[in-house]
Amino acid sequence: MFAIVEIAGKQYKVEANQQLYVNKLQNGAGDKVDFDRVLLVDNDGKVKIGAPAVKGASVSASVVEHVRGDKVIVFKKKRRKGYRVRNGHRQDYTKIKIEDIKG
Repeated sequence: MFAIVEIAGKQYKVEANQQLYVNKLQNGAGDKVDFDRVLLVDNDGKVKIGAPAVKGASVSASVVEHVRGDKVIVFKKKRRKGYRVRNGHRQDYTKIKIEDIKG
C-alpha cells in the first residue's frame, strides 16, 4: 500500500515504515504529525484518486529529527568586469517516519 501525499507544498510517494526528508516542519522531534492532503491511495491495485484530495484519507507520521543538507555553493561572475560573488547555502530538512496510511 502506498499513497501520494502533499507535505509542505511538495508531493511525495510514501509507504508504511518509510523514512524521508521533507522541508522543515515546525514540530519538534518525537511529535506525531498527520497529513490530510492525500492525492492518491493504492491498496494492492485498488486505486483511489482524489479531486483534489481523497476524502477521509490521511497519513500519520512521526518526526525523527531536524537536519541540514549539504552545502550548495552559489557562484556568480560577470566576465571582464571584475565581479565575482561566492555564497553558500544549507537547506533545513525534517526527517520523518511514516507510521500509517488510512484510507
